Amino acid sequence: MRKLLLVLSICILIATGCSDKKALTTDVMSGTGYDSLSSVGQGWGFVRKKGEKPELPSAQVELLRRYNGEYLDEDGKKTLYLTFDEGYENGFTAVILDTLAKTKTPAAFFVTGPYLEGQGELIKRMIDEGHIVGNHTVNHLNLPKQPPQTVEDEITELNSLCESMYGYKMKYMRPPEGEFSEKSLAVTNDLGMRTVMWSFAYKDWDVNAQKGADYAYQSVMPYLHDGAVILLHAVSSDNASALERIITDAKKSGYTFKSLDEL
Repeated sequence: MRKLLLVLSICILIATGCSDKKALTTDVMSGTGYDSLSSVGQGWGFVRKKGEKPELPSAQVELLRRYNGEYLDEDGKKTLYLTFDEGYENGFTAVILDTLAKTKTPAAFFVTGPYLEGQGELIKRMIDEGHIVGNHTVNHLNLPKQPPQTVEDEITELNSLCESMYGYKMKYMRPPEGEFSEKSLAVTNDLGMRTVMWSFAYKDWDVNAQKGADYAYQSVMPYLHDGAVILLHAVSSDNASALERIITDAKKSGYTFKSLDEL
């Protein structure tokens, strides 16, 4: 079936006069099956640089982008993309949404299955207020350690659940633990989903090690850079308390916050 779909896709590309070599290459690679693709997990770690994009292995960036993934807007001068990971609710998302509404700032929230099912009011607010709800898989499994079928199920089941519960179609995916393999990226891309990583994050997820709003502010502001995709965890009280000041001062510095749909 996959080979048949591959042939049909190539025929369509040829018939429509598609000259995008990259698109054709991606279709061919993803259509040949996954056995030849690496399942070695790659953690998304980088060296932060104040005021500049981080340092990352070029091979890792190339692999991500080969499968339609992104972590940075290379052409996004003075633009920022605000994203939150939502593994579980810790009582701060409503405050975050209030701040986004007050400052008229778009954001993306990557949620898991339990969150999607258990936090209906917050999910509805995200959608109704114009934010993106992204796929963080059903069970927050480490995807490189899973067979392709499990990766597919983790993504498609959450997509289906979101559409059936909220009438909303997910199109962005963030891998749990910030780890992917060539194989998991290929599966994600074949499902029509775009993997979104990030170019800034800090250790904000430990709810037992919160250090206050000023700490969060000082952890974020020096590292803002053109085209940054910012990852914050919504379980952090520090982030919720500092968010309005971060957004306000970033805008004063000339930055514009954009939706992932513009990336």
